Amino acid sequence: MTPRTEEAPVTFSAMWRDLTPVGRDGKSGGYHRFAWTREDHTLREWFEGEARRRGLDVTVDRVGNQWAWWGDPDGALAAGRPGIVTGSHLDSVPDGGAFDGPLGVVSAFAALDALRDRGFEPDRPIGIVNFVDEEGARFGVACAGSRVLTGAMTADRARSLTDSDGLSMAEALTAAGRSAEDLGPDSETVRRIGTFVELHVEQGRHLSALDENVPVAVGSDIWPHGRWRIRTLGEANHAGTTRLEDREDAMLGFAAAVIAARRAAESHGCVATVGKVAVTPGGVNAIPSEVTGWLDARGADEAAVRAVVADVTEVVDDFGGLVVEDSWTGSTPFDPGLARRIATRLGGIPVIGTGAGHDAGILANAGVPTAMLFVRNPTGISHSPEEFATSEDCLAGVDALASVLTDLAGGGAPS
Repeated sequence: MTPRTEEAPVTFSAMWRDLTPVGRDGKSGGYHRFAWTREDHTLREWFEGEARRRGLDVTVDRVGNQWAWWGDPDGALAAGRPGIVTGSHLDSVPDGGAFDGPLGVVSAFAALDALRDRGFEPDRPIGIVNFVDEEGARFGVACAGSRVLTGAMTADRARSLTDSDGLSMAEALTAAGRSAEDLGPDSETVRRIGTFVELHVEQGRHLSALDENVPVAVGSDIWPHGRWRIRTLGEANHAGTTRLEDREDAMLGFAAAVIAARRAAESHGCVATVGKVAVTPGGVNAIPSEVTGWLDARGADEAAVRAVVADVTEVVDDFGGLVVEDSWTGSTPFDPGLARRIATRLGGIPVIGTGAGHDAGILANAGVPTAMLFVRNPTGISHSPEEFATSEDCLAGVDALASVLTDLAGGGAPS
């Protein structure tokens, strides 16, 4: 689904229309926009084109994240007034929705247009960012672009990550025309960010469940969450000729791990998901010799999430398998003073937490004052083609973001 655009400003509707076909599956309507692919290249060209059209200065950091600046971020930093940055990401999960990520980037450009239309002249530079590989759909680690940028993940580890075809991130970067050796933390870029505000579609139905008609909320925190790689081993053999008692079936241990994850999540008050599995040799008539899967576990309490993983690990150990942590982000509160300031600025809108990870959380953990705005999702569905937000709510999000940028960047309309 896409937002109704007949009432939308030309800039918003035109941008959304341009993005709609990129990486879209003609059958399901979902999106396949993975890091360092042809689709990603098209999205990056779109971002640069929108920035250049507005006369913004475009830079790319050592990781490949794109930045578009209205004003001089280095001069402002030297004067002790670092910039105000907004934006999100353009990549997707497999068969993902249209709004998760792109809504934040499109809204950032639209909010900047609204400020200029009002004659606003900021006292601080305003930046728009497109973080690369936020979903981690290709290489398995979410928010890879912001993790490497801030040093939360080493460049060596990032380069060594592999996709389902066995291609490493280093190889993917080279194929995309980038130097894998340039990958690394970029403290100069991070220092330019005085405050980061990410607008995102709500991934749940909190706002829809409220009695009052509220299309936008401000974020309070992100639950602790992580990803773990589960590997169980067996022996490949013929599915029709090998007696059950003679089998070493890697799938049995993996299946036990999946069931254990569900039971542990229920027991500890968390959520746990195994949504990606790779089977070797992968034949219908072959007993699996190896199964690798990825566990995603989240919850409001860090100890509870760790307990879920411990329960799963105990089961996997019994089968001689292995559980390895791929990524972990602890409980991430956003700047409470900033959240209150934004909520007040926007008329006392609700303040809500989220179980979804975001680049905003990585920046917050790196010490950047950070906030999030959430736009109502009436379906409550995300990471699916059914993800949705009405055009009216999207435009309310643009207005809210423009108001926040006005407040944070200072300045005002000329007299």
